[in-house]
Order: sequence, then C-alpha cells, then structure tokens
Amino acid sequence: MLIFDILKGTIPVWGAYFLNIEPLWLGAIAVSACLGHIYPVFFHFNGGKAVATAFGALLPIGLSLGGLLISTWLVVLALTRYSSLAAIVAVAAAPLYTWWIKPLYTLPVSFLTVVIIFRHRANIKRLLAGKEPKVGKKSKD
Repeated sequence: MLIFDILKGTIPVWGAYFLNIEPLWLGAIAVSACLGHIYPVFFHFNGGKAVATAFGALLPIGLSLGGLLISTWLVVLALTRYSSLAAIVAVAAAPLYTWWIKPLYTLPVSFLTVVIIFRHRANIKRLLAGKEPKVGKKSKD
C-alpha cells in the first residue's frame, strides 16, 4: 500500500530529525530506508522502485517540498503520460527544490536522487528506445 511505502521513509528520517542527527546522516538514513525497500530481506531481496519511500523520506524537510514534488510529478505525467519519467524528473528536481527551501539538506537529498535514478535505469532505457508504456496503455512488448 502506498501510505505504508511513504511511512517507511518518513518514520526513520523524522525520528532521526527530532534526535538532532546531522543532515549527512539523515541522508544516510533516507538512503537506507530506500535500499531496504528496494532489496527487502523478507522478499528475497526483490522489491520496488522506492519512489514513494524516497518521497516519505523527504517529507520531514517540509510539506512545501512534498507539494513541489507532487506538482512536478503531476505536470510531467499530464504532459507525457509516462509515470516513470514523471518520477525521474520529480526526483531529479528534488535537490534544486531542497536548495530553495532548506539548503542544508541539498547534499543528502542528492544522495537519494542518485539511488532512485539508478533504480530507474531500465525505465530510462525503455524511454530512450520508445518502448516505455504510457499510463492507460498496454506495453508494446
């Protein structure tokens, strides 16, 4: 469920934030939460893309960041109908948005961005080849 994937990122980062953990370590906690979602021990290290978990990990920075990320995702999705492209663009914009809102967290957010984009490398290949399915359409393959 989407809400639980978001909470997987929010709970550890928010808890660490209130313990006054340094921003760099908050980034490590966020990346760890995402890696735990991508490679879960209980599912034979086969998990998801961690976009929702990364979104949840970014929420403690501020609801304005969350709003910007959702807005970016929705605009790209509306323009292209590619959910994966919308996720990639939104996560790629996250460090810039973070720099505008709370510059102290830009580097940790950049770490998270690299993890999510790396996880989407197959989607990127399909997008470049014109084989990525659009929302509402069946795959060409």
